[in-house]
Amino acid sequence: MAAPTVPASPAPTAFAATGFAAARSRAHGPTAALWHAVELHRPAGEVDGACELTLCGTLARVSVDEPWPTQARDVCVPCVVLSRSSAR
Repeated sequence: MAAPTVPASPAPTAFAATGFAAARSRAHGPTAALWHAVELHRPAGEVDGACELTLCGTLARVSVDEPWPTQARDVCVPCVVLSRSSAR
């Protein structure tokens, strides 16, 4: 029995990343709560308030009311850098 073949290029999905949303992490020990970036692969209304994995690998609650990049001062620097390099 032959092994199934995988297509050379996957078909595009309806859930391609459409941008970034801001997400707020929780303070943990000496670490302050920060704003992070979450890459959106689903409609914004579906992830609003959900805990998602951020660009830097933290779990944070998505807030679609807050734009990314946010104007707040307490932002995750790795998320800022990663979102800039992903946008290119």
